[in-house]
Amino acid sequence: MNEEVMSKVLSNVNQVNNYTTQFSQFKNLLPTLLEKGIDKIDLSMFDDQTKSQLLNVLGEEYSRRGRLHEAVKSFVLAGNQEKLSSIGQDYERIGQVSNAVECYELSQDTPRLSNLGKKCLAEGRFSEAIKCFTLLNDHLMLTRVGEECVKRAKWEYAIEVFKAMGNSEKLTLVGDACLQERKYAESFTSYELANNTNRLNELGNNCLKEGLYSLALKAYKAANNTAMLTFIQENFKQKF
Repeated sequence: MNEEVMSKVLSNVNQVNNYTTQFSQFKNLLPTLLEKGIDKIDLSMFDDQTKSQLLNVLGEEYSRRGRLHEAVKSFVLAGNQEKLSSIGQDYERIGQVSNAVECYELSQDTPRLSNLGKKCLAEGRFSEAIKCFTLLNDHLMLTRVGEECVKRAKWEYAIEVFKAMGNSEKLTLVGDACLQERKYAESFTSYELANNTNRLNELGNNCLKEGLYSLALKAYKAANNTAMLTFIQENFKQKF
């Protein structure tokens, strides 16, 4: 073995020994570091590879102790997507769906995110279903969620879905359904988002008939109906 090769071998051995010593010292301090918290631990003195390995050790120990929030932070810093997905599954098993969604997003685990969204839709957990399919940019499933929300008269969620999709036609249909149910505030939001001036004027007329002057004023203003705005302000200003 020539001197150059021997020198490289010795250098590698020294690096391994140094790393082993550092890692051993770190493991001895692990209980103290865990209590200190991941946000307050400074690992800047280590190279990227060592830092990643140490963060994974912290993440594993946090996870073992059930401190999943800190485990997630550790694995995010370590760039360990597999472990993040695993914690997402843990969250899902204990019913913490919002946290599961976050972990699947961080780990870019689109299959699990899609499956969780479908499960949430089936269980009527519309907020989480919307979050899943919005992250996936899955307009087909978002439309299904919106339509199911309309069937169940979950107007706010339906509006949220079709607003995210920029679907004026669906927003108008939601507004019509709300108008029939005399849910005038939700109807106004739908028509305004759809930029449907005809429906806004119709809503304004309905509100005016029922003495809902403030909402009528908002509807006519959104429709840019200056004539009706002036009419209300001149004849019903004492009602505000």
